[in-house]
Amino acid sequence: MTAIPLVDLAAQHAQVADEVAEGWAEVLAKTAFIGGAPVGAFEAEFAAYCGVAHCVGVGNGTDAIELALRALGVGPGDECVLPANTFIATAEAVARAGATPVLVDCADDTLLIDVDQLESVVGPRTKAILPVHLYGQTAPVERIRPIADAVGAAIVEDAAQSQGARRHGRAAGSLGDIAATSFYPGKNLGAYGDAGGVVTDNADLAQRVRLLREHGSPRKYEHPELGFNSRMDTLQAVVLSAKLRRLEGWNTARRAAAARYDDLLAALPSVGRPVVLDGNEPVWHLYVVRVADRDRVLAGLNAAGIGAGIHYPVPVHRTGAFSSLATGSFPVAEKTAGELLSLPLFAEITPAQQERVVEVLSGLVP
Repeated sequence: MTAIPLVDLAAQHAQVADEVAEGWAEVLAKTAFIGGAPVGAFEAEFAAYCGVAHCVGVGNGTDAIELALRALGVGPGDECVLPANTFIATAEAVARAGATPVLVDCADDTLLIDVDQLESVVGPRTKAILPVHLYGQTAPVERIRPIADAVGAAIVEDAAQSQGARRHGRAAGSLGDIAATSFYPGKNLGAYGDAGGVVTDNADLAQRVRLLREHGSPRKYEHPELGFNSRMDTLQAVVLSAKLRRLEGWNTARRAAAARYDDLLAALPSVGRPVVLDGNEPVWHLYVVRVADRDRVLAGLNAAGIGAGIHYPVPVHRTGAFSSLATGSFPVAEKTAGELLSLPLFAEITPAQQERVVEVLSGLVP
């Protein structure tokens, strides 16, 4: 039986290979490798896709979060609230900006940030709240807004997994004050290397990010403040533009695949299927189920050639880097970290492949 990968980037590349080759040839011919026209073109295209006025391309998704925070003036003495069940980059960016991460638990059904816990942790030092649009569905930002406004905090969306996702008809990236996304190769919209972006409707914030990504420089050899070297590579912009034109079709295929998994897994009550929050239209960056004895199940799937995986097996406060945050109680994040299992999902996955995944899984669970 042919192995089934967790993600099939080769199948996706085949659809854009000619367009990417043509675009790269043009970049090479012009030797405009930094800040070339394709970067500006992609920024405009992605801003329009997100329904906002501005997109600023940066080096990677982690930088995108940090630059968004710094554009807001986040720094030492400030606190930023985020869920405990996120990739470490969310907390890492807060710490790199000089602020203190403050964790809250996730909801037991959707695994999105538990909004009910926010009021107990926000205060006068809270500068930003960072809802994470986990696995491809958006957090309920409209519920977070009054809590943020009450303490004068900004909402910074961590939209790294949600390109194209919508909440009540509005696109991820347009729900808060500013948003950061990642174009890591495995994302729904992925580059051929590292890349990221910051999107916002606020012209002043966008300009701050542009300055910060370019060594704090409004023009060559002028550096009124300390910045970074975090610019989107021109070759990556070519890839991203080519893929963006196909993203809606790919996301539609992901939704169909997720629905197919839902149907196939209905016969396995011991497998907890994903729960979609009312009002959300996910893009299914990942299809994550919950199973008992997860590590044994994962080993069995992998032994059968099924490329299942684990995303975020260690909550932020259980990492060595952020062990000092382990003062709160985050029981849902801690419990689910040992249950979650990501099944193969990509736009090109076939019904036969999904049936095979569920067939093998059914032999490994009660």
